[in-house]
Amino acid sequence: MMNRLLQIILYGCIVWLVPFLVAIPFYSPDGTLLFGEPVFKSVMIVVGALIGAFLIVRYYQNISENYIREGIYLGVVWLLINWILDLVILLPLSGMDIIQYFCQIGLRYLMIPVMSVMAGYIAAGAGSR
Repeated sequence: MMNRLLQIILYGCIVWLVPFLVAIPFYSPDGTLLFGEPVFKSVMIVVGALIGAFLIVRYYQNISENYIREGIYLGVVWLLINWILDLVILLPLSGMDIIQYFCQIGLRYLMIPVMSVMAGYIAAGAGSR
């Protein structure tokens, strides 16, 4: 169980870190967005979904039962990791208040548990055939 928990935490941090690193070149040294906001947000959503989907598939390669429960657990832990890292790192950098953050960014992270639970449903169905 501990190895699986460490894997979930590590993958959750990677799910947060990769889009964060990809976002850096989109900003000037003074913090000004260099490209249009719609393009930036689209890139962030696609990068986040891509890395999330890839790591969900990697995670499920080591799971042989309770797929839906694992998807719920994975999704909730990753959601919390992403929110916490954003609140500690991104919020101070962006200058947003908490309400702005959740309206513009935080709600989008609900995609994480949706993807992980759906992957659990798919895995459960594939395992019953």
